Amino acid sequence: MRLKTIMAAAAITAVTAFAGSAQAGHKSHSDVSIKGTNGDYYGYVKSADSDCGADRKVKVYKMLGASPSPKTDQMIGSDTTDSSPSNKAMWSIGNSGYKHGYFYAKVKKTTYCSGERSKVISR
Repeated sequence: MRLKTIMAAAAITAVTAFAGSAQAGHKSHSDVSIKGTNGDYYGYVKSADSDCGADRKVKVYKMLGASPSPKTDQMIGSDTTDSSPSNKAMWSIGNSGYKHGYFYAKVKKTTYCSGERSKVISR
């Protein structure tokens, strides 16, 4: 009887540990880049997981303060990356009309992919 109780407790512990790790999940890391001149901005969302590059919405901001703050900075455009799965999916907002200042791109996190902000570029 005692052996059955110990085995049942061990099984419950194993199932609980597995369920906890499955709920925690693992997000695949994504990187977003920004390039551009004369108001045209483009870049890539890169990830080791090809599903984290495709169909990601990227927003481009003009920095208004001393550091990036998407909540208060001016969004000047957005685009969705290419839809075909790729480790390096392209985005482009075309000509935004904003030629001077500090700019960065941001991609939001999803259920399985991390959200990231690009480096700040000066134009």
